[in-house]
Amino acid sequence: MRFILVDAIVGLEPGRSVHAQRTWPAELEIFADHFPGMPVVPGVLLTESMGQAAARCIEAAEPQRGKAMLVQIRNAIFRRWVRPGELVDLRAEVKALGASYATVVCRAETGGALAAEAELMFSFVPWDAVGVHHGRAAPERNGNERGA
Repeated sequence: MRFILVDAIVGLEPGRSVHAQRTWPAELEIFADHFPGMPVVPGVLLTESMGQAAARCIEAAEPQRGKAMLVQIRNAIFRRWVRPGELVDLRAEVKALGASYATVVCRAETGGALAAEAELMFSFVPWDAVGVHHGRAAPERNGNERGA
């Protein structure tokens, strides 16, 4: 199973902000158990998708810093359920960006309504330590294309 929880990057200002999207497919096995008869996206996965979008934004600012790794979740608030099949708009704004850390304010919205928000803190790990090529391009939205 892949653990890429961002379908598309809609807009990106490196080191400043990102707008990404995710739709959670109804056929995912997690919805059989979370919750039977009332499937909703687990808050931890919603938070992870916000974190993945935010990481793309801060990594794009200065890729040589390394891979952005989530180290702290502050003030996470879940305001409404996200259902399978709903399009989630993930928005993040960089609050602070230092040589070894970043703080990002994130929001997840469905149908224009706020579903979740959190302040996330990241540290940077050298690319070779995580086995990732730092030149990997983030998926861009071009109208018809979705990919992660």
